[in-house]
Amino acid sequence: MEKRSAVYTHGHHESVLRSHRWRTAANSAAYLVGELRPGMTLLDVGCGPGTITADLAALVTPGRVTAVDTSREVLDRAAEVAAERGLNGIEFATADVHALDFPDDSFDIVHAHQVLQHVTDPVRALREMRRVCRPGGIVAARDSDYAAMSWYPEVPGLDAWQELYGRVARANGGEPDAGRRLLSWARKAGFTDIVPTAAAWCFATPESRAWWSGLWAERTVGSAYAESAVAGGHADAGELTAIASAWRTWGERDDAWFMVPHGEILCRA
Repeated sequence: MEKRSAVYTHGHHESVLRSHRWRTAANSAAYLVGELRPGMTLLDVGCGPGTITADLAALVTPGRVTAVDTSREVLDRAAEVAAERGLNGIEFATADVHALDFPDDSFDIVHAHQVLQHVTDPVRALREMRRVCRPGGIVAARDSDYAAMSWYPEVPGLDAWQELYGRVARANGGEPDAGRRLLSWARKAGFTDIVPTAAAWCFATPESRAWWSGLWAERTVGSAYAESAVAGGHADAGELTAIASAWRTWGERDDAWFMVPHGEILCRA
């Protein structure tokens, strides 16, 4: 059988979900917000714990919102977020972005945040997102670019982290440097009306760098990513512990600064 989906490198460890719950439309989908109007129908692909979904749903209310993910467990958490915010117009379902179970032309907006870097065939995924988007609607995608991430001060263990993560993600079938490839993938998927942009997260305040370094220190030794690194022969437990320590060392510096760049695309269907 043809392989449709890569292994999700991060998994759903609490350190991963903690980072996902931090995401909002303001810090993760600002490039799309100006296109949203009340009454629109929206599909959120790879919604995770649903914080971005909830923000987008509030902007298109009373429009219909459908949120999909491969994990039923994480969808349950997303439903809790929606309920806490009093958003009753969101439907949740499991789905594979390579084969979405929706008719053609079903949605005004099809959105995917940090999804295409984790799939086996991002061009096929974009074609499928285009199929379910109505003519004149928008397919929006945003992905980080690991090789372009930068930080200060230079901590040798973080160089090791960057190189290791790239190897593990590619061994799992993904492309960690997706941000720079979004425009190319969209063109290959058949889009001709594309607005490509870029934006970044920056972690440099005492609170944000402690949060960012802490979650990556945990993720490096306790998540599905750590399991993949060891099982695939990319690193042993001692190497992972050393990288986690480097994250904590970096996070304790008063002058620590970290940038996560993202590529973005708005594609008119």
